[in-house]
Amino acid sequence: MTHTELVKLGTRGSSLALAQAQSVADAIGDAEVVLVRSTDSEPGDKERFVRGVERALLAGEVDLGVHSAKDVPGQRPDELRLAGVPAREDPLDAYVGEASSLGEITPGSRIGTSSLRRRSQLLAVRDDLEVVDLRGNVDTRLRKLSEGAYDGIVLAAAGLRRLGRESEISFTFAIDVLTPAPGQGSLALEARRDDASAASQAARISDHDALVELTAERAAVVAMDASCQTPVGVCARLGEEELELHGYAGLPDGSEWVRDRVAGDPEQPVALGESLAERMLAAGAREILERAEEAA
Repeated sequence: MTHTELVKLGTRGSSLALAQAQSVADAIGDAEVVLVRSTDSEPGDKERFVRGVERALLAGEVDLGVHSAKDVPGQRPDELRLAGVPAREDPLDAYVGEASSLGEITPGSRIGTSSLRRRSQLLAVRDDLEVVDLRGNVDTRLRKLSEGAYDGIVLAAAGLRRLGRESEISFTFAIDVLTPAPGQGSLALEARRDDASAASQAARISDHDALVELTAERAAVVAMDASCQTPVGVCARLGEEELELHGYAGLPDGSEWVRDRVAGDPEQPVALGESLAERMLAAGAREILERAEEAA
């Protein structure tokens, strides 16, 4: 890729993925968005979103892959590398429905989510709710709610904001009540390891704070050996003096869980992530996650 050529950004075709890729294209300047098909696989396999874009990257059809960072597994193909993390959108989970706080949700309400992490944490604090499966893209989920199939739904605030639908948010959950998915609200830009030009374009629009937070979150997930299929939340927040990291691991029904928080040197995000993982594993997170895997 030369500087005179447009940077080709690979993305999948949902309205949210397109909005995310367009925001990256706008930041880079000379860039175009290229649609890539997801690979066929099991429902709930988030990695399929990533694999299609990575195939296009490896084939040289695109220069940078634009991913939702929470879909990107901890281990990457050797030929690829994460080259940039743009400024982060709000990482919190949002409730859409007739309530202005968690306590106001009527007992017995049908709450829709496709995420085991959200299901586990909702039931851990409100076992009187009926948490039911909800699939589809953001527009589909909002439509199902408006048609009355659910009393409320839980979505990432970031997705609603990026789609211009933030007015739908009734409230956001506190980070220690519904700990977000690692990387939620962040985008990950992936490049071929041998393409210095594309990597430099990604680095140019990368945000220091977002990169520090994502690095800590991914380190914790790798150290816990957690997968996209396990009910794990990890969210880092970079303050003036320190980096704060919240973690959650639980069974899908919320009956058992481990929750912890650490804070430390923002210059050492990997060490902090590993420290959180060690504490949670010592408190029983490993056994909980193994049982959650078996139940999945």
